[in-house]
Amino acid sequence: MTTRKLLQIVLVLSGAGFLLIYPMAIVWPSGWAWHPGAPAASDYFMMIVAVYAVLGLFLIRAALDPAANRSLIWFAAWSSLVHAALMAVQARAMPGHGGHLIGDVPALLVVAVALGWLNHADRRGAA
Repeated sequence: MTTRKLLQIVLVLSGAGFLLIYPMAIVWPSGWAWHPGAPAASDYFMMIVAVYAVLGLFLIRAALDPAANRSLIWFAAWSSLVHAALMAVQARAMPGHGGHLIGDVPALLVVAVALGWLNHADRRGAA
């Protein structure tokens, strides 16, 4: 399998994952939601869901031509890394949020590393 094909697969899977944040918060709130109650009970959470849903759609679209969407892929990788690092610190500092250390934090780290590494490897292979 080529790096390009693997990048395309990871883009689609990452995009789908971002689209599934809301359902994952319903199924496993302690690993995906940062507030008590239903996911829709928090305006903040719904804003994050909206932003990630749009990012998810664009990542899926980027799979059609990764070379033309490198900046978007780098944004998804770096923003996921920074978001995961901040959430890890907050999850450790806030009582009752340890589930995030086995939920959304590692998920974002996997997305960040996979997209960053594959985007870099594909760019080098295309050069």
